Amino acid sequence: MSAVAADLVIRNGTLADGTGGPLRRADVAITGNRITDVGADVGRGRRELDAEGLLVTPGFVDPHTHYDGQATWDPLLAPSSHHGVTTVAMGNCGVGFAPVAPDRHDWLIATMEGVEDIPGTALHEGLRWDWESFPEYLDALERQPRTIDVGTHLPHAALRAFVMGERGADPAEHPDDGQLETMTKLLLEGLDAGALGITTSRTDRHRTSTGENLGTLRAREPELAALASALRSSGKGVFQFLSDSYRTTNDEFALAEFALVTEFARASLRPVSYTVQQDIEAPERWRDLMALAVTLQSEGLDVKAQVAPRPIGVLLGLEASANVFTPARAYAKVARLPLAERVAALTDPDRRRRIIDGHEQLTSGPDSFPGYAFFARFDDMYVLDDPVDYNFDSSRSLGAIARRTGADPRQLAYDVQLQDGGRQLIYTPMFNFAHRDLDAIREMITSPVAMFGLSDAGAHCGQICDGSMTTTYLSMWGRDLQGHGGLPVESVVHQITRRPAAHFGWMDRGIVGPGLLADLNVIDLEGLACAPPEITADLPAGGRRLLQAARGYRWTLKGGAVTFEDGIPTGALPGVLLRGAQAGPAPLAGPATRAGSEA
Repeated sequence: MSAVAADLVIRNGTLADGTGGPLRRADVAITGNRITDVGADVGRGRRELDAEGLLVTPGFVDPHTHYDGQATWDPLLAPSSHHGVTTVAMGNCGVGFAPVAPDRHDWLIATMEGVEDIPGTALHEGLRWDWESFPEYLDALERQPRTIDVGTHLPHAALRAFVMGERGADPAEHPDDGQLETMTKLLLEGLDAGALGITTSRTDRHRTSTGENLGTLRAREPELAALASALRSSGKGVFQFLSDSYRTTNDEFALAEFALVTEFARASLRPVSYTVQQDIEAPERWRDLMALAVTLQSEGLDVKAQVAPRPIGVLLGLEASANVFTPARAYAKVARLPLAERVAALTDPDRRRRIIDGHEQLTSGPDSFPGYAFFARFDDMYVLDDPVDYNFDSSRSLGAIARRTGADPRQLAYDVQLQDGGRQLIYTPMFNFAHRDLDAIREMITSPVAMFGLSDAGAHCGQICDGSMTTTYLSMWGRDLQGHGGLPVESVVHQITRRPAAHFGWMDRGIVGPGLLADLNVIDLEGLACAPPEITADLPAGGRRLLQAARGYRWTLKGGAVTFEDGIPTGALPGVLLRGAQAGPAPLAGPATRAGSEA
């Protein structure tokens, strides 16, 4: 016990220290931005927080966000900061805002708007563009105070467009030798300045707001090999890879994509992660991607599958980007009215009949359009209760309720969307729910090659709100499913703290131990919950986005400063820009870590 009082002591808590070791009762002493002692006799603190009956964890780490624009103007970075997250990585999926030529601002905004559903008007208003090179972008990020730490990858789509100009935005065009050399040079400069690595997208679903594919869609082996060589020669950085391989039914295409990521991992000898989801069109393909990571890890390569702990879906509602009746022509006539006026218009019996009849014709009648079938998947539509339960039971679907009550599912969906003044949202799972259960998700998240990810926090402002996944992971898998396939709390905490931190070489966080950063959560696990998402017009230029609050976080600390108390920001802004890997303290004494590379 030190005779000198610590700045702050968290007293009497149940500690999940991030290593995956067993829960234990312990106090945590903090001085400055570091943890100084953990145990039963840590001395007194100038301030003390009573964590009796509460869970103490490291601050959560989210490896897959899209705050690339928001982080240049917003100090809060919600919703992540509301859900116990103290560190994020952005620049994922190959999209971002640097490097950028002065005449390519609009193109990068259109790319982010189309790929990640971030309002272009907000980006035009919020981005100051006081950078051109990637190192200059990092400097701009460093100038913005914030509640949490951020790090960013160098995005392949932006790099390609910077080096190749208009040709770089065309997936049919490929860089010549001189351009490959320039791309390699700029990646090395970015890594030296603090880029976390490089990311790319090879999915047809990623298109600009004007409908064009990203230039990275069909980047060939020489281009990827050049990027891999830069990572290898520098000994820095990671590679994040998104491909249509998880959703294809074409075995030949899947194997070709697997070969690309295999060669990149072998050539770079750096950590690699790629997206794995269960797609409804190819519900078993995810197993092939998990098996690939197992095979590559057996070669000694650091390859992980980024997986999500819950179904991933689209939110439908009158305030969202789309609602159940968006396809109906009769709805289109009132779609642009302010919400209150629209709700009033939708209560008109004749308009209601025309909208429902039109919806039926377009989604399931003889003149139906296959692209609209999604809007009639009533067996995959769920009303979001408060708190939200992401363990969707098929008996709760609108289709099941309609059959049980003898109602028409369209009439039911119409009434649901009018609830709460037109603000009620309907959740439609798109991924990880092909068999309408959590079995596939459980297999993914318990795999030794899995890494938590895919929250896309900061993106999909009008359709998806998954920045709350950390709260779901802990509350659903670590509490609600106990006895029904749930996971030990200490295992869940490890997966959302030390494991993703170690992937980036952030060895100064993710564990509660002496010498490490005092990034901490004090949580009422029994009360932990996600509130329903709500539309908020708080982006620049009045841009709208979905936000989701949390309950149960008593205190969140970033670098020893209390940043949130009972979900309310304190005004403290201790967050910094993370430039690359971060060295940790000397090896910790105490419980064995789950993997030596993550200690």
